[in-house]
Amino acid sequence: MVKSDLTLNKHKTQRRAWVIMLSFALSAVFLLFNVFKLDYILYEHYKAKAFDQITTTSLLKAERGNIYDANMNLMATTKTSWRIFVSTREIKKRSKADRIDYADIIATGLSKVIPINRDNTYNKIKNSNLLDETILKSANEDEYNAVITFIKENNLENLVLTEAQSSRYYPQETLAAHVLGFTGSDNQGLYGLEYSYNTTLAGKDGYYTYAKDAAGNSMPGDYSGVCPAEDGYSIITTIDSFVQKELESQLELIRVNHSVQNRVTGIVMDTATGAILAMATSSPFNPNDPFTLDEESMTKLKNSGLKEGSPEYKAYKNELMQIMWSNKAISETYEPGSTFKIVTVSTALDLGVAKMTDTFSCNGYHTVGGWRIKCHKTTGHGHGFPLSYGLQMSCNPTMMMLAERIGASNFYSYVEKFGYFEKTGIDLPSEAGTIFHKPENIGSTELATASFGQRFKVSIINQLTAIAAVANNGYLVQPYVVDKIVDKNGNVISKHQPIVKRQVISSEVAKTVSDVLEKGVSGDGGAKNAYVDGYMVAAKTGTSQKFDVLDENGNSYLRIGSTVAYAPSDGRGIAVIIVVDEPQSQVKYGSVVAAPYISNLLKVTLPYLEFNSTLESNEHTLGNYVGADIKSVIENLKDNSISYVLIGNGERVISQIPTAGVTVTKSASTVYLYTERRDEEYVIMPSVAGMNIKDANIMLTNLGLNIRIDGGMSNKCTTLTVISQSIPLGAKIKKGEIVTLTVLGTDFED
Repeated sequence: MVKSDLTLNKHKTQRRAWVIMLSFALSAVFLLFNVFKLDYILYEHYKAKAFDQITTTSLLKAERGNIYDANMNLMATTKTSWRIFVSTREIKKRSKADRIDYADIIATGLSKVIPINRDNTYNKIKNSNLLDETILKSANEDEYNAVITFIKENNLENLVLTEAQSSRYYPQETLAAHVLGFTGSDNQGLYGLEYSYNTTLAGKDGYYTYAKDAAGNSMPGDYSGVCPAEDGYSIITTIDSFVQKELESQLELIRVNHSVQNRVTGIVMDTATGAILAMATSSPFNPNDPFTLDEESMTKLKNSGLKEGSPEYKAYKNELMQIMWSNKAISETYEPGSTFKIVTVSTALDLGVAKMTDTFSCNGYHTVGGWRIKCHKTTGHGHGFPLSYGLQMSCNPTMMMLAERIGASNFYSYVEKFGYFEKTGIDLPSEAGTIFHKPENIGSTELATASFGQRFKVSIINQLTAIAAVANNGYLVQPYVVDKIVDKNGNVISKHQPIVKRQVISSEVAKTVSDVLEKGVSGDGGAKNAYVDGYMVAAKTGTSQKFDVLDENGNSYLRIGSTVAYAPSDGRGIAVIIVVDEPQSQVKYGSVVAAPYISNLLKVTLPYLEFNSTLESNEHTLGNYVGADIKSVIENLKDNSISYVLIGNGERVISQIPTAGVTVTKSASTVYLYTERRDEEYVIMPSVAGMNIKDANIMLTNLGLNIRIDGGMSNKCTTLTVISQSIPLGAKIKKGEIVTLTVLGTDFED
């Protein structure tokens, strides 16, 4: 029995020993595995954690690139501003130690050198529970220097502090605002070029790493290092600031003169390359302060009747802000109206289903699919007139008859070829697409209305690009805004190469259409208000209905007036479009609300862009004749077809009217030359507003006055009416002085 117990105990002991040894073995394996895991598998992870505990990283901000216009004028840059703040903990600590109210000293002193309220600042410092309080978020350089001087003079180095920060700055303020866009508080692009080229402009931030002790102080060692920031590239745009200013000026004139309800938009584009020289929407916001409504939007907000601060008020304000920021030329669509007739005629000619000599008739309407569709001229354009006349006079029945010859399938195909079913690809954000009938849904009525640009929508940039193809010998190009990308040393990183997408019509057809459009401008066509003396301008006006908003009877009552033009019309040049959305003036035709302003724009920009005049100018700038021999002066005037009146028997000119430097019209102006001292003759200015230009000319010439015609009208036109005069009724004016008459064609064709 004893032996049996001993044997049993021995076996138990052995089992315990094996269990203990196995436990130690497993523990050893576990420990070895974890050592291996820590040393090899998780080495990088714990190394990074240890590194984070003993190091700190400071961000090195990359400098955002600049934006320039085509002539290297600065349009957007980054400038340094300073945050002015105070250490509230140090102020309280020192005030207690010195028994001095440093909050009072700081609030009073800073209020004298930077734009802050003394009492508000004092209360902010005294009542703050934060470690620091911002006193001024963004101080300029002068304010910063004044604060530094104040700090030094009062030994406030640890109490008042400054922090440099970068912010986006637009030196030309509102100019090209919708093209440039703006950045947010983090310097990220939010709209326009700032958004679409954000990665290019922003660059890549770097960082500086250094070791720190338990108190957070930096320590020298192997753990410090620098990853330098990569500054952003700058972009050079195709925008010409001079052309941009002129375009914006004309758009603002339209907005005011015609009480435009839904903004005015315009684009100027190089027809051969697609380079955008100018693009604007009225009224531009200030990208330096993008969250402040422009004057027009603020007026709408004030007149809304909404209570300030209410949810409805805030929602409407936000809506107005979004509208203000949007680039209407890119992101909104409209019915192009009669400007689309250029596409319809070009299509018919290119297919060979019509010639410019083909004759048409118009009774004021055309019946299609049981519907009587009216012409804008309800009395009709007559019978047996050629297609060229139908285009110049913007006859709707002519276009509908052409569309019948073209057919729905071919019509759809050419609309596609002209680029309407694809976005233009312009390098700006939020481009809108075309809204058009599906091929299977194009019946006779849809085809008819589409032929004169109604019942479908396109973007404004798309419409201009399509028409520019006609100006460019039939070749469709891609519009663009950025020409070059350069580094901070001016080295070119990339340069845009013009993109020709395809030829949509033959060069012969393009030239034929351009010639007809030009003759409609220089002659007595519907687009004559776009005439520019000395240049061949091709243009087409349009007035379309808006079917989005109807009156209580279900009728459309809002209109869009527009004009598209290009010049010179016989070679490379520029194309321009102006779209006036909901003019509230009595006359809403594109020939009135847009065409004259395109004329004003081209009159200035064509010479500036150094396009040679293809027609002999009918104007002459008077020289300084005072002191000159009378015979030589008379000979000079005769050579330039300018009449004169000689007053006195002297041999030299002692005074002249008009004075030197004034531009007069040849064969229609008279210069008064005085060779003796005599009292100057005066007349009383009559009113010629509302008169035919010929009658007004006769009346003023008989009074001894010279006239200048403004509005870009052709002197060949006989249906021009004076709408305003530069000298008011009843004013006393010297004989020989110039009166500028603004005229418009009155037989409107849209």
